[in-house]
Amino acid sequence: MKKSIKIFFIVILLMILTNGIVYAQPEIPLLGKSIKIEDSNEPQDYVFSIKILIALTILTLAPSILIMMTSFTRIIIVLSLIRNALGLQQTPPNQVIIGLALFLTFFVMAPVASHINNEAIQPFLKEEINQDVAIEKTMEPIREFMFRQTRDKDLGLFLNIKNMEEVNSLNEIPNHVLIPAFIISELKTAFQIGFVVYIPFLVIDMVVSSTLMSMGMMMLPPVIISLPFKILLFILVDGWNLIVKSLVLGFK
Repeated sequence: MKKSIKIFFIVILLMILTNGIVYAQPEIPLLGKSIKIEDSNEPQDYVFSIKILIALTILTLAPSILIMMTSFTRIIIVLSLIRNALGLQQTPPNQVIIGLALFLTFFVMAPVASHINNEAIQPFLKEEINQDVAIEKTMEPIREFMFRQTRDKDLGLFLNIKNMEEVNSLNEIPNHVLIPAFIISELKTAFQIGFVVYIPFLVIDMVVSSTLMSMGMMMLPPVIISLPFKILLFILVDGWNLIVKSLVLGFK
């Protein structure tokens, strides 16, 4: 027994001592090709690796950029409030709501995307402009879109917090001031639209509740009775058409 324990500890000790030795294969076969791994002495190789890292980082942040700097925030909140106003917890499903919000966002932001492609992406791919100019031209239409939707009060809030009281032009306002101002403006607009949407459905709930109480049917949940009437009202007024139209045309 003691001999087995000694052998076990000896094996563990050898594993620890030889852990730093790596027997790496200099060439790795992949799809019938051999990939050689070695240190590079060319600075261009490191620059290319850094560009790939930056590109992957941008792709990782792309969902946040899509949500925070486009029309997605307002659209998804309004669609969610409509579902709650109807009293439908899981209909339409979250996947449908998010998908509809995404495609409406693509529709609203199509002019901005087209401008970015023509003025920034294509010239950069043709090596007519450098990376810094491409980023600047990319942000120009996005900033213009956000400025159109941002309230002066919300923008002034972050300017005061930043102690930027003297601003002569919109170009002097940095992105880290514009973006949060744009987001809270979109939140306020979305809740205003949601309040207007809630009113007719709230009236139906009140009428149904009063009717049930007058009939002495207080044990019957009003939601069960009001739900079909709310769905019928939404269908008769072609609710999805009106909501989508007001959302798309609401962006200046």
